[in-house]
Amino acid sequence: MYMNTFDEYQRAARRTQNEDLQLWQQREHALYGLASEVGEVLGIHQKIHQGHPMDEMALQKEIGDVLWFVAELCDVYGWHMSEIATLNIDKLKERYPVRFTAEYSLNRKEYKQQRRMPAVSGYAERVKGARR
Repeated sequence: MYMNTFDEYQRAARRTQNEDLQLWQQREHALYGLASEVGEVLGIHQKIHQGHPMDEMALQKEIGDVLWFVAELCDVYGWHMSEIATLNIDKLKERYPVRFTAEYSLNRKEYKQQRRMPAVSGYAERVKGARR
């Protein structure tokens, strides 16, 4: 069955969520699962460096698992996946008005705001000390 929208997918994925979990448990389940599935996506790519061929079907299934956990996390917060997708595209349109360019990337508003923030006292020294 082909899903036409994120919201259709989210409703279909909801069928396999554990209804016995409390909301905080469902949130943790979604977060841990999301991290785990991203790790599996990375693992498929890591195997390429060991001479394995790319297993595209396995990769597609793992990306599907990532989507499932995104759907669960959206449910925890009462969000529709289509809203999240729209917010993301709107953010990207603002950041890259025409298309991606390195110039837009290097001169993003959030970077300019960060540059104005005062340095955290002693942070650089603590980082250098931790590397030793």
